[in-house]
Amino acid sequence: MNISLKNGDLLQVDDGATAYDAALKISEGLARNAVAAKVNGALKDLSCKLCEGDALELVTLKDAEGLDVYRHTCSHVLAQALKTIYPTCKLAIGPTIENGFYYDVDFKTPISMEDFEKIEAEMKAIIKSNLPIERFTLPRDEAIAFMKRYHETYKVELIKDLPADAEISFYKQGTFVDLCRGPHLPSTGKIKAFKLVSIAGAYWRGDEKKKMLTRIYGTAFAKKEEMEEYFRRLEEAKKRDHIKLGRELKLFALLPEGKGFPFFLPNGMILKNKLIDYWRQLHRREGYVEVQTPMIMTRSLWENSGHWDHYKDNMYTTKIDGEDYAVKPMNCPGGMLVYKLAPHSYKDLPIRMGELGLVHRHEKSGQLHGLMRVRCFTQDDAHIFMLPEQITAEIKGVVRLIDEVYSLFGFKYYVELSTRPEDSMGSDEDWENATNALKKALEELKLPYIVNEGDGAFYGPKIDFHLEDCIGRTWQCGTIQLDFQMPQRFDLEYTGEDGEKHRPIMIHRVIFGSIERFIGILIEHYAGKFPVWLSPVQVKVLPITDRAADYAVSLVEEMEKVGLRAEADLRKEKIGRKILDAENEKVPYKLIIGDKEMESGSVSVRKRGAGDIGSMTKDDFIALVVEEDENKVIF
Repeated sequence: MNISLKNGDLLQVDDGATAYDAALKISEGLARNAVAAKVNGALKDLSCKLCEGDALELVTLKDAEGLDVYRHTCSHVLAQALKTIYPTCKLAIGPTIENGFYYDVDFKTPISMEDFEKIEAEMKAIIKSNLPIERFTLPRDEAIAFMKRYHETYKVELIKDLPADAEISFYKQGTFVDLCRGPHLPSTGKIKAFKLVSIAGAYWRGDEKKKMLTRIYGTAFAKKEEMEEYFRRLEEAKKRDHIKLGRELKLFALLPEGKGFPFFLPNGMILKNKLIDYWRQLHRREGYVEVQTPMIMTRSLWENSGHWDHYKDNMYTTKIDGEDYAVKPMNCPGGMLVYKLAPHSYKDLPIRMGELGLVHRHEKSGQLHGLMRVRCFTQDDAHIFMLPEQITAEIKGVVRLIDEVYSLFGFKYYVELSTRPEDSMGSDEDWENATNALKKALEELKLPYIVNEGDGAFYGPKIDFHLEDCIGRTWQCGTIQLDFQMPQRFDLEYTGEDGEKHRPIMIHRVIFGSIERFIGILIEHYAGKFPVWLSPVQVKVLPITDRAADYAVSLVEEMEKVGLRAEADLRKEKIGRKILDAENEKVPYKLIIGDKEMESGSVSVRKRGAGDIGSMTKDDFIALVVEEDENKVIF
């Protein structure tokens, strides 16, 4: 029989051949490296039997799907080790996650990370045994009876909740069997590098009314070197932790009196306001007008916008004069009302309307994390109202602006196009037109993108920008959402060239996303060593003796007159102590001031990361820092 390969070639194989047989026919090396297969687009085990005309794609550990299969098999090896060491434990679920896997387990006797050594030893023994992994299926009643026989009550519950027509599959490795849809590696011996990393509590099925289980986290990589690099990055991430640095640099505070509501301190406000100033400067240049809409508006507004149906569980509500109100989780409905305040002609469009709006969203306490996941944040929103023929040009303009901002901070990024979700509103035609418009803009820009099926906003498809920081982590920040729906729901209009009323098309877009979260990302990206233009204190003047104190103060005053942020350290401390403290505060420039500098009107300069860079006149130094500040130089 013939099967088709990814490159379009046909491959002839024997009747009843498996995906592995096909891989072996192509090459022994491919068969050795393959871990799974895509058959007609569906991920399958290599033992999957092929049929005439099937489309086959072999999956290796170079593919994301291959690593997922690898890590999922590792979770089964963990489960087998646990059942060997703790025969009375009950298994729940063991999915993969980014860079690893976990397994939720119900233990009779609690375990801790101190038990990891013996669990890992058992896992290594299972891997060394190179046990074949075999898939089989059972009818529902037999599957339930099979799991009951092993007292796996959580598995029984999972089987009972499966759809009536679902195929119920199991995987066997040695004497261990687990309920799973797969796919898996051909054998346990394929696993080369893994490590258990942490332990936590997790409610069964995420329901706090149900039993708390023990969740064991692990990581796994194709090569030991890759795993070592992963742990090196983790250690680097700990050093860059924005919560730790935010506290040390006195940028913000997280207090129990406002969980999820960060307190910005004076240094943090300087940083935040510099970002806002930059945002305003760019948007004035690009022809945006700025508005501000109320933080609290009537429930009826949110019903009209669609947010009440799709988002009410994340909204804070209140009553005013007996009427239901909600604190805004998004700025866009307010922008609709601003647009409607005046009649518009086709000559007015596009209207680019920006808003730095403080929004509130109810997040569960367990999901809160520093500035990365909060309950209130400033969204650097903009809404562009435009003619249909302006869509491509406006999207390209936003992409250009986003690229300019991210390039300034030294971020690389990749782009995702997110399509219609199940929970959406609007016609198929509108969604198709909106999605095609985004694709057209990306293709005209020759900007590579990944399609993220079903992850669009409920009112339209979107382009998401994922930043990559200096240690390789990615963060979703910017987004461009094309919306045909809200202009309809709010009955927005403009008078066309024909004198008739028409409906504008709308773009929702952010660049920073959340200014607070972007600050958290910047803290970690720069490890707190902000470029001069963002540093809360740009220059620290450090007098060696009391005699130089007046000169130090005068230097600060001269720098402040030209808009620089400088401080003098007048403490009665040794100069070494002052330098060390300024280094710990990550100040870009330190000026060492003694009798010689005082007499000559010069300064001895220490630059962060470069050390002593020598002496220069005070005027030359001030000019240097002013230039770096104005040009937003990064070092």
